[in-house]
Amino acid sequence: MSSSSFSSHLRATLSLGLPLIGAHLAQVLVTITDTLMLGWYSVEALAAGVLGSSFFFILFIAGSGFAWALAAPVAAAFAQGDARQVRRISRMGLWIGALVAFLSYPIFWQSAFLLKFLQQQPEIADAAQSYLRIVGFGLLPALIVASLRSTLSGLERTRIVLLATLLGAAVNIALNWVLIFGNLGAPELGLEGAALASISVHLVMAVILAVYSTYAPGLREYEFFSRLYKPDWAAFGDLFRLGWPISLTLLAEVGLFYAAALMMGALGKIPLAAHGIAMQITSATFMVHVGLSAAATVRVGAAYGRRNLAEVALATQAALLLSAVFVVVTVIAFLTVPFPLIGAFLGPDEPLRPEILTLGVLLLAFASLFQLFDAMQVMTLGALRGLQDTKWPMIFAWIGYWGIGVPLAATLTFQLDWGPQGVWLGLSMGLAVAGVLLYVRLLRLLRRPFAPLSDVVCASNSQT
Repeated sequence: MSSSSFSSHLRATLSLGLPLIGAHLAQVLVTITDTLMLGWYSVEALAAGVLGSSFFFILFIAGSGFAWALAAPVAAAFAQGDARQVRRISRMGLWIGALVAFLSYPIFWQSAFLLKFLQQQPEIADAAQSYLRIVGFGLLPALIVASLRSTLSGLERTRIVLLATLLGAAVNIALNWVLIFGNLGAPELGLEGAALASISVHLVMAVILAVYSTYAPGLREYEFFSRLYKPDWAAFGDLFRLGWPISLTLLAEVGLFYAAALMMGALGKIPLAAHGIAMQITSATFMVHVGLSAAATVRVGAAYGRRNLAEVALATQAALLLSAVFVVVTVIAFLTVPFPLIGAFLGPDEPLRPEILTLGVLLLAFASLFQLFDAMQVMTLGALRGLQDTKWPMIFAWIGYWGIGVPLAATLTFQLDWGPQGVWLGLSMGLAVAGVLLYVRLLRLLRRPFAPLSDVVCASNSQT
């Protein structure tokens, strides 16, 4: 391994990953803006928004796993110059997203029943349902965006993803300011205003990416939307087999954090509000690793398509190193400047500000602990997806998150009376177990030769 070769992989990963990092950060800016403005509006709206947005995200993740699955096969087909395969699998990604959106809306409509069953305060659950009945209409455009983003990433067209997401974030900020607080003569809609703003964001981004995918130079040959009504059941099956373990893996992780939010909600609105703020901050920093992980999927997927084990290893190592550097930066920030980070989400006249601020600062200290483990697991997942290995990562994720993380968090919080700190310590341990298992799996795959590509396209999920 030459240093120049490794340096070239670092540069290539950054070139591909920086726009993706920016796009994911801009996407999180949407939820951060919602949290910040709802926090300035009222603590009750903030608590309901935390529950509602987390609920929406769970169903979004249930569908977006199929979108994530697009990146590796698209990158492999692109590396082989197979435009027809790119077109086939990308179209079916849109089909699956539409199917998930259609099946999800009844769950949004009856969400208050589910939230009350999970021991959430009735008034907060009812407010969250009002939010979800509106924002649920944004799930279809959100999944279209996810599918097009993965397809364009696999084709190494990431800058447009960044531009579309930045514009969407700007629209969200403007509409939140108008609709939540009733500025510029608009009605004061509070939580429902935030929901309407979120729908607009997803629509704007979907239109931008669809127009670009249709008319951009070099992309017209793919004809992504031509004869979209026509099913391709072979490609549908291939993508479904590759994507459902990714969806369940993502669902396990997001479910872990939603379970944490539910535990916090059972402790009261102050712990839930502090948790929501701390999670928004950690989510923003985590998006750097998500962007690098997506870049690793594409880089590893392309090398895998060329059957080049040395390039796969170099691409993996470059992404892991970049992620580790940012972990160090993040931990330093969380431990040295927590008060300004938490305080920005609360109005200066908020009566509960001191209590929320104190607890939020403590939770950020715990976030420093699991930042390393969270980065480790998402980076190894990205590399494994590039190898089209999805079944065992799903199993390891469920073991770590739900076999260890959730039971430990519940035990520490409610049986040992550790309170909010117990929730976050449980999160950390679950992420740590998953990260170690995934890393061992990745090392094992990198140490054995590849089978011919024709034997692996759909068979990787049966590996032992």
